[in-house]
Amino acid sequence: MSARLLDGTAVAAEIRGELRPRVADFTARAGRPPGLGIVLVGDDPASHVYVRNKIRSGMDVGYAVDLQHLPATATLEDVLAVVRRLNRSDTHDGILVQSPLPPGLGDEAERVVFDTIDPVKDVDGFSPVNVGRLVQKRPALVACTPAGIMELLDRCGIAVSGQQAVVIGRSDIVGKPMAMLLLHRDATVTMCHSRTRELARVAAMADILVAAIGRPGFVTPDFVKPGATVIDVGMNRVEDPAVADRLFRLGTPKREQFDKKGSVLVGDVHPDVAAVAGAITPVPGGVGPLTIALLMRNTLKAAEDRLAASA
Repeated sequence: MSARLLDGTAVAAEIRGELRPRVADFTARAGRPPGLGIVLVGDDPASHVYVRNKIRSGMDVGYAVDLQHLPATATLEDVLAVVRRLNRSDTHDGILVQSPLPPGLGDEAERVVFDTIDPVKDVDGFSPVNVGRLVQKRPALVACTPAGIMELLDRCGIAVSGQQAVVIGRSDIVGKPMAMLLLHRDATVTMCHSRTRELARVAAMADILVAAIGRPGFVTPDFVKPGATVIDVGMNRVEDPAVADRLFRLGTPKREQFDKKGSVLVGDVHPDVAAVAGAITPVPGGVGPLTIALLMRNTLKAAEDRLAASA
């Protein structure tokens, strides 16, 4: 059996296509396009790539995207001052502070920043207000990666209600909201983590398995029930030849890419899982594009809600 590939790139393009006429309608009614403020602190190369992709996607659907780039020497108060200014702005409907923040800002910096963002502009869905609303099954703005996964399941015809779902990873950004969204759709959800006993056995009971742990190729075929849907949230750059030897057989496309470039992107799911699963997301081209598409949708929702509240 070879797993069906769940094409996140195609689904993300569908979502952006659905947004464009709504953006045009909002712009006509409001006299301005939806506005997204992005705050980037420091010079982390991966963060710069992610922000460029978000800017490009926002401009593609018709948003006014405003990048606030602070140096790595910025203080936490510098960051909070920008956030507060965006909170007060009449033309910024959404605020996104790119993670991770530089370590020099302190261990609690991200929590403080998320607490400071106005919940009605919290397009990442990370504020305690929006997290609480999700838990109570009255969501407003929901974390983009889990929301994108639900869109993918729905649009690819993957049943959720009544299914056994296992989420590996308990982060505030993916694991916890993912579990809530699945639970609210009537799946029976088990959340696993680094201290879960007999993790492979527990995972292998899942009809829907979500891997979000940040460890390349960690989920091997023995974690997967034959025919299960496997959602790979991981995005890991492999540069170690020993890891490449463990993950990729000679002659496979990923191995050829590694041998040519010296690095390759791989998810949390081992490539051999494709021979067991019924459906699987590729890396890249699976969950990643959906995260940005749902960020765009959250931004429009925030803009429409603000316009309605001011009417």
